[in-house]
Amino acid sequence: MRRIAVCPGSFDPVTLGHLDIITRASTLFDKVIVLISTNAAKNQASFSTTERMMMIAAATAHLDNVVIDILDGLLVDYVRRVQAVAIVKGLRAVSDFEYEFQMALTNKVLYAGAETVFLTTSQENMYLSSSVVKQIAYFGGDISPFVPACIQESIQKRLSKQGEGNS
Repeated sequence: MRRIAVCPGSFDPVTLGHLDIITRASTLFDKVIVLISTNAAKNQASFSTTERMMMIAAATAHLDNVVIDILDGLLVDYVRRVQAVAIVKGLRAVSDFEYEFQMALTNKVLYAGAETVFLTTSQENMYLSSSVVKQIAYFGGDISPFVPACIQESIQKRLSKQGEGNS
């Protein structure tokens, strides 16, 4: 039996913090599905689902056991359908844990087979979020320490206030 994990997120855009969690999960599981989801609590996405899928594919091309998919529905329904053994979530701070713990318990009620595995972020990524990347890129700052090099230019071009209206 292959051990499949689902690593859900909005990935808008994917950061080195995301890539760290995905890479580490790929060493623990036979297959990792990076699942692009829509978070109703967040504002409009900066990148389309297709763009995010392409950026994640470029950033994870070196990981043979990682695939990308799109979630349109409940996470637990997807986990059940693909017969995943775990949902992998990255934690940066205690505030992340509170929300993610609540979601893990909710998912467990909805589907008893929904085990959640928490991976703490590497120390160098503890402060990093897609929102931070968006803010820096908007003002033309250097985002190279925060995103995979292979997608840096496309992120900067889209999010820079000088590039507004060019998307």
